[in-house]
Amino acid sequence: MRKKIITRTVWILSLVSMFADVASEMLYPVIPVYLRNIGFSVFLIGILEGIAEAAAGLSKGFFGKWSDHLGRRMPFVRLGYFLSALSKPMMVLLRFPLWIFFARTTDRLGKGLRTAPRDALLSAEATPETKAGVFSFHRGWDTLGAVIGPLIALAYLHLHPGKLTTLFYLAFIPGVIAVLFTFLVRERPVPLPVEKRSAGFLSYFKYWKKAPSGYRKLLIPLILFALFNSSDMLLVLKVRESAGSENNAIMAYIFFNLVYALAAYPLGRLADRFNMKKIFLGGLLLFSATYFGMAKAGSMPAFYAIFGIYGIYMAATEGISKAWITNLVKKEETGTAVGLFVSLQSISLMIASTLAGLIWSRFGAPPAFLLTAVISLVVFFYMLFFVKPPERPVEG
Repeated sequence: MRKKIITRTVWILSLVSMFADVASEMLYPVIPVYLRNIGFSVFLIGILEGIAEAAAGLSKGFFGKWSDHLGRRMPFVRLGYFLSALSKPMMVLLRFPLWIFFARTTDRLGKGLRTAPRDALLSAEATPETKAGVFSFHRGWDTLGAVIGPLIALAYLHLHPGKLTTLFYLAFIPGVIAVLFTFLVRERPVPLPVEKRSAGFLSYFKYWKKAPSGYRKLLIPLILFALFNSSDMLLVLKVRESAGSENNAIMAYIFFNLVYALAAYPLGRLADRFNMKKIFLGGLLLFSATYFGMAKAGSMPAFYAIFGIYGIYMAATEGISKAWITNLVKKEETGTAVGLFVSLQSISLMIASTLAGLIWSRFGAPPAFLLTAVISLVVFFYMLFFVKPPERPVEG
């Protein structure tokens, strides 16, 4: 009998992520506007997002490795979603820059707690032949929250123009629902045969030396790409400043996430059936087209076309990259392997966001977007010639 691809646990984790994303995405297109309103410059927004992502990044590997050591995932997942929910009202309790940095970092620390353990759970629910579909299914439902959340924000702003503060309190509600759903997951603690956990918050970086060569060869171009892939908030801000409307920026962002949500699972299944590398490389070309387009675009029809292309790029890369990685490592090292990847990715995002914010502030938006587009092409050709397609997965 054929094993079911989408299990009960995958469904619940997908719904958890959806509700958490409703909470986050109610605010995501609004946060840059809110920050500008309280005196943050584009450069400072870039630094804020970079530091917040660094906090998440440095913790992802630690908690991923810790969950491997314990053979438990859900305590990390549950606490992570709770911290992210709590951070929403924190953003508007005070307007001091240090407090804003603390609130935003709390949100990202929650992401750091949950990401690698949750992805290890998803990996355990899949076979090597179905992982891209499972990860992409989860990403699709997660991203559906990014459609619902901004729609709620848009409806609220239509009724209460310019009044952003209440949205931060409303976002707490779906965040709590996400936490409650985590109690429906039936985790079976299985002690995993790993070596004794090394002391130190950053000890998971030692995994690089013992990781399979295929894992290391894949991470090199992925991290190079991440070093120039800045926060999506800058894309939203470009639409906001070009169109002169918060609602236009939110609608473009909703469209992007709708395309992403609808395309994620089909592209994941294609990657399972044919070749992860080909689907991923196609996504990189679409990313490059997105950033070349953003450097020139100035009208809403152009922004919608570009954001649609960007949604397909995300669907072709986000879930598939994690599926590819988990197929290269042993089962008992999944949390550590994913944790190291997402840690390096988040640290790179800190650098990328800061660099893009600085270039934008000094030279304008087009040079920032063009640099990212060119680097993505470099990564495309590197992976095309030097990274092998995934072969037989490593057995635990």
